[in-house]
Amino acid sequence: MTTHRPVALVTGASSGIGKAASLALVEAGFEVVGTSRNATGVTQRDGVTFLNLDVASDASVTGVVEQVISRFGRLDVLVNNAGIGSAGAAEERSVAQDRQVFDINVFGLIRMTKAVLPHMRAQGSGRIINVSSVFGFVPAPYMAVYAASKHAVEGYSESVDHELREHGVRVLLIEPAATRTAFDAQLPQPDTPLPVYAKQRQIYDQVLAAGIKDGDDPALVAKVIAAAATDPKPKLRYTAGPTAGRVSTLRRVVPSRLFDRQIRKLNRLPG
Repeated sequence: MTTHRPVALVTGASSGIGKAASLALVEAGFEVVGTSRNATGVTQRDGVTFLNLDVASDASVTGVVEQVISRFGRLDVLVNNAGIGSAGAAEERSVAQDRQVFDINVFGLIRMTKAVLPHMRAQGSGRIINVSSVFGFVPAPYMAVYAASKHAVEGYSESVDHELREHGVRVLLIEPAATRTAFDAQLPQPDTPLPVYAKQRQIYDQVLAAGIKDGDDPALVAKVIAAAATDPKPKLRYTAGPTAGRVSTLRRVVPSRLFDRQIRKLNRLPG
């Protein structure tokens, strides 16, 4: 089977931002393949073809990309959305927990990128859209490893974008702020919780839950992803939503000492 319509592959598409992005891309005229670790066989929902994918597995990543190319004959857009968060102070988390975050958020994204690039280069066009976060450019106390993974995504994406432009391929970043998803409900707690951090960890959990409750609709982020996929002259970075836009501006223009003070205030940190 081949198609003349553009084809998009979206990881982590079963819920939240990934689900909304898949539907937005269908509406924008794409054939959309969504992936999930829990997809059984090949199914279709709301115009999206679902495949099972574990971005932490080389074999799974290679197999899914080959399936998409075999089924549709092309691949125009990859949305790297699959990811997990982290909770707790950095000292409380085991290296194994931290490694899992990087294996999905960073190396999963890298695996997917490496798998699609030969096809995109061969057709002389393509877009890789990486879902980052405002935590890709600001600190996140009590989610340090998550922030570190998103900082890594930012550096990787911007660097690879420079490598690929001459081949007709762009690597773009989406930077949402808090979004109304189940993100906070899925955070694995630290392996070795320490009493010294208990009070502040609980405070941060409350701050995060309140931020997500009042956060942006995933459809807003999805609209930005669809824009990145279709803009005639795409930008490297797309902040998604008014909060993300404000944070990005403040990071650039506010003196570092004042910005640092604001981070502590927002996260209800002493001093």
